[in-house]
Amino acid sequence: MNELVLPNDTNTLGNLMGGRLLHFMDICAAIAAQRHSHRTVVTASVDSVDFRAAVRLGEVVVLEATVTRAFTTSMEVWIEVWAEDNATGERRHCNRAYYTFVAVDQSGRPIPVPPLEPETEAERERFEAAARRRELRLVLAGRLRLEDAADLRQHLDALALAPPREDGGRG
Repeated sequence: MNELVLPNDTNTLGNLMGGRLLHFMDICAAIAAQRHSHRTVVTASVDSVDFRAAVRLGEVVVLEATVTRAFTTSMEVWIEVWAEDNATGERRHCNRAYYTFVAVDQSGRPIPVPPLEPETEAERERFEAAARRRELRLVLAGRLRLEDAADLRQHLDALALAPPREDGGRG
């Protein structure tokens, strides 16, 4: 999805307002979820939003969204954002986030979505990690106890046992 940044989209510094960017991201991610499920979807959560660089007036916002995993009625969508200079075609990576959508029927009740079959190694990695991110969202929302978050606990245990990396982190 592409959007041109116009004056009414910007703040007093001439940069795209964060809320406007989140609006574009929500639309793009919803389209990806709707294409996968062939259903109406509603936004359930947005997390891990990283604003890395400003998008300036006159630049084109380039958004790409991918469903990383389908659960029973919900889908996790990974979205990345670039700013593109119209004159040169040069792109800068600006933003990324995870959105969660729930498929709903005409009454607004959650309905099942088709499974997702990852094909590439990168897709398989995101697919597996999506289960841990989902459990973390549920734990943080108070809808799942940490001791019941098996995938997340297994991952955290593995990180605790991993040797330190050169940057001081683990895993």
